Amino acid sequence: MGPRSPLLILFLLSWSGPLRGQQHHLVEYMERRLAALEERLAQCQDQSSRHAAELRDFKNKMLPLLEVAEKEREALRTEADTISGRVDRLEREVDYLETQNPALPCVEVDEKVTGGPGAKGKGRRNEKYDMVTDCGYTISQVRSMKILKRFGGPAGLWTKDPLGPAEKIYVLDGTQNDTAFVFPRLRDFTLAMAARKASRVRVPFPWVGTGQLVYGGFLYYARRPPGGPGGGGELENTLQLIKFHLANRTVVDSSVFPAEGLIPPYGLTADTYIDLAADEEGLWAVYATREDDRHLCLAKLDPQTLDTEQQWDTPCPRENAEAAFVICGTLYVVYNTRPASRARIQCSFDASGTLTPERAALPYFPRRYGAHASLRYNPRERQLYAWDDGYQIVYKLEMRKKEEEV
Repeated sequence: MGPRSPLLILFLLSWSGPLRGQQHHLVEYMERRLAALEERLAQCQDQSSRHAAELRDFKNKMLPLLEVAEKEREALRTEADTISGRVDRLEREVDYLETQNPALPCVEVDEKVTGGPGAKGKGRRNEKYDMVTDCGYTISQVRSMKILKRFGGPAGLWTKDPLGPAEKIYVLDGTQNDTAFVFPRLRDFTLAMAARKASRVRVPFPWVGTGQLVYGGFLYYARRPPGGPGGGGELENTLQLIKFHLANRTVVDSSVFPAEGLIPPYGLTADTYIDLAADEEGLWAVYATREDDRHLCLAKLDPQTLDTEQQWDTPCPRENAEAAFVICGTLYVVYNTRPASRARIQCSFDASGTLTPERAALPYFPRRYGAHASLRYNPRERQLYAWDDGYQIVYKLEMRKKEEEV
């Protein structure tokens, strides 16, 4: 060992004391931190045990309550099924009883048609209608219902042209509007973003109500002329019929409807003053006037000139009526209640006199508690296109001969 070795040893010995002191402090610090962590872990364990005990107690308390709730739910479900069965039986019994005892309004047909009390005899008024086709069918029942979608507001009209392309759909939303939607096919109308698939046709004058009709490539609708119903002036309570060419988008004819003192024909549809309809025989109009504010009137129109060919005072009451349609020259009026319940055909009037009240069926519509803003019959498909509180519905009809017994 050289002369410098003792010095090096003395130097190392002089530094060993401070190093041992630092190590001691570090060990004490680590021990304190570990003790704090152990204390916290113990606290967490105690809290977890306490929470677990509380959850067990809560579970023990809730299990009996859940069992009671499940039993009550099953009891309510059983009671609801029982009530539904009773309602079904009651509806069948009501259908049977009212079939055996036809509604009174339809019994008045003979007085109206044969010139009894209330007959007016104004020219071609209340004369029997001579059928131009061999159509001799009447409704037996409303066989089925299909809800297509919900489009637009609570009131409107959707339909097909019975003389035009079989697939094209026409939608007229609202009771005072000037734009119709035209869909190339039903599938396009049922899409989520249906309006993007539609072409828009704007008419020069807004329509009134939901009585519009698409027939033979034309849109027939009623407009309120200046001073029309609700507007005051010389044309108070009159309406103008418009014949609008859908392809050329021009008005080809117009005519003031030849009835004074027009009022809404349907007690539950206050915005419609003239309800246009089409069947196998052609174009019809349902309306009402102040002269007889209790019953509906029916008119046969010339689709070419809009002239009124014949008119009838029907026995069908306005009260609680919501819509109507014509099949084979017979007017069928649909009634409901307010608030809306289950709709039913409760009155029919055959302009030709072939269908007697005793042979007329008065069916309910399939179970749906809503209000029909419009009904359009398609003679090519024998279906009804309905607008029910913004829902578009198709009803399939079952027919029978008018001469057959119910």
